[in-house]
Amino acid sequence: MSRAGVAMEVGSDGVAVITMWNPPVNALAPSIFAGLKEKYVEAMKRNDVNAIVLTGDGGKFSGGFDINVFAEVHKTGDVSILPDDSINLLASTIEDANKPSVAAIHGLALGGGLELAMCCHARISTPDAQLGLPELTLGVIPGFGGTQRLPRLVGLPKAVEMMLLSKSIRAKEGTEYGLVDATTSPENLLIVSRQWALEIAERSKPWISSLKRTDKLTSLSEARKILHSSGKHAKKISPNMPQNQVCLDAIEEGIVFGGYAGLMKEARLFKEIILTTTARSLVHAFFAERATSKVPNVSDVGLKSSHIRKVAVIGGGLMGSGIATALILNGLLVILKEIDSTLLQRGIKTITANLEGLMKKGSLTLDKKNEALTLLKGVLDYSEFKEVDMVIEAVIEKVPLKQSIFNEIENICPRHCILATNTSTIDLNIVGERTKSQDRIVGAHFFSPAHVMPLLEIVRTEKTSPQVILDLMTVGKIIKKVPVVVGNCTGFAVNRTFFPYNQAAQMLLHLGVDLYRIDRVIRNFGMPMGPFQLQDVAGYGVALAVKPIFASSFKGRTFETDLLELMIQSGRNGKANGKGYYLYQSGSKPKPDPSIQTVIDESRKRTLITSGVKPVSVSDQEIVEMIFFPVVNEACRVMDEGVVVRASDIDVASILGMGFPKYRGGLVFWADTIGSSYIYSKLKKLEDAYGRFFTPSKYLEDRAANGLPLSSANSSLSQALQARL
Repeated sequence: MSRAGVAMEVGSDGVAVITMWNPPVNALAPSIFAGLKEKYVEAMKRNDVNAIVLTGDGGKFSGGFDINVFAEVHKTGDVSILPDDSINLLASTIEDANKPSVAAIHGLALGGGLELAMCCHARISTPDAQLGLPELTLGVIPGFGGTQRLPRLVGLPKAVEMMLLSKSIRAKEGTEYGLVDATTSPENLLIVSRQWALEIAERSKPWISSLKRTDKLTSLSEARKILHSSGKHAKKISPNMPQNQVCLDAIEEGIVFGGYAGLMKEARLFKEIILTTTARSLVHAFFAERATSKVPNVSDVGLKSSHIRKVAVIGGGLMGSGIATALILNGLLVILKEIDSTLLQRGIKTITANLEGLMKKGSLTLDKKNEALTLLKGVLDYSEFKEVDMVIEAVIEKVPLKQSIFNEIENICPRHCILATNTSTIDLNIVGERTKSQDRIVGAHFFSPAHVMPLLEIVRTEKTSPQVILDLMTVGKIIKKVPVVVGNCTGFAVNRTFFPYNQAAQMLLHLGVDLYRIDRVIRNFGMPMGPFQLQDVAGYGVALAVKPIFASSFKGRTFETDLLELMIQSGRNGKANGKGYYLYQSGSKPKPDPSIQTVIDESRKRTLITSGVKPVSVSDQEIVEMIFFPVVNEACRVMDEGVVVRASDIDVASILGMGFPKYRGGLVFWADTIGSSYIYSKLKKLEDAYGRFFTPSKYLEDRAANGLPLSSANSSLSQALQARL
């Protein structure tokens, strides 16, 4: 069987079963559309065919349109390579045919897959199949009739919700809204679908064209009210997502002028929006995330993952309890170790609270919570460590403590056991220098809260074995994290790249720019919160602990200030005690604190950069550039040193680890939309004005001189990468 194709089998009952296959999710590549058209034309001509069942092979209907085609459009700028099948195939050949079609759905019908199913005259599904139109997450809109058929099948309010939120539903729920006509077991799916198709052909069941239905649509005035309200809400919560309004415009066209007019406008808008920066950015982020699983000398050398069954977590604090929560949520046995019973009970209580928090959000049932807690065991010594497959150390950032822990567990754990540390900054060679097990020492850097944040930064040393890396990547996927493999250095990839972020914000503050304005500008840029609110939420302890580490590792490239020490001296510990740069009260938004100015003024007096300097006048754009260009500059050093496998790994890490706006494609992708020459020239001017903190890296300078994007690999990067791997 070829990699992708469409087959047809005609039964003695007069039903032609047309099956698509294109592993792993039966993506609708152009060849699939061509095959569907060929088989439908054949079925229409055959006298022994009375009805058609359309299905997918391998336990899935279809995961949607082949996004590789989007990437090709972005590469060439040629929209003509997009299949023009919304009307020719889906409407004319399938929906308007003189023989009925029934979609037999299992696994998933997403994006173009659901659009294909909706043009059939009925949909039969297994109860747990996923149905949805997630196109807006890629910066585009449904392009095969989804904006027209979904509102006619489920009603306008539900259709708008599903599209704008890219919210999929289970087939069981789909029956309640009219998206699915009936559900049945996987074993009976084709049997029921064939019978349904015959009954439509015999007119004992209604022959319904989704595009021509109007019974689920409200009055024109009510529809416009819903669309206007939805657009207003979408603009408020996602101001940089133009696809939201474009989707609503396509829906409105069909409601006002009819389904076929809606199809025409949808097709035109789709070809326009696919070329926008937002679509380019989101498609890039999609592929960048999938590329993280390809690691040279790990994923390409024929290794097979070991079976990780039991994991020990050392430390039940915020990070340790979050890591333990993530593990038990996904079926792994966890041994949680603390130094005394009080701390152990506190850790278990935190894990329970984490699970209850997920229940309140509706993402976890009581049964699942109770099942997860049965996988957790608290201990006060290492006696249970003799049978664990992996240990994750998650204690405070103190080198002697970590070293002593690794010395102990090396001799207690089985030889195959992975020895991982959750350190966010400390060199792994230092952590494990007193052991004889450097080949199984690895960094497992989670981000707080660990049971929620999707990134897992896997840190390898020159001695870490490929098997250990592969096994940790596998664990990451089991617990629904995106693993990014990086090299060993101070701060690794994420914290190393972003250490200038807070420091640049503090420099602006010491130059006289209002801190609340800085936060507001950075939020408007797309970050979840500004740098000062982020410091409040994260707490000052970690920042103070890593401050001397960064200062030592990156001499002359840091901005030194006593601001955090002064904050603590004035009784401020951020959100933890309700008082930081902002004031925090339960149930209300953070509020600016005018009394913070006294602390800022004292810090300014102590900081040499502002001695005798009047407050600077900067635009919002200059604030963004002064904060993010040093971050881009550090990313250049990270790439040049081969700390990451590829530039897009920084994009993924910046989005998932630091909240960099996904619709900008990630840090390096965004920088390339601006251009290396512009960033270099701006940093040179800032260096002249404010010193070495802004000095452009050699990597950036070379790219600017040659007019190259930052993401382009070069020989020095390849050499550095090979040396690390």
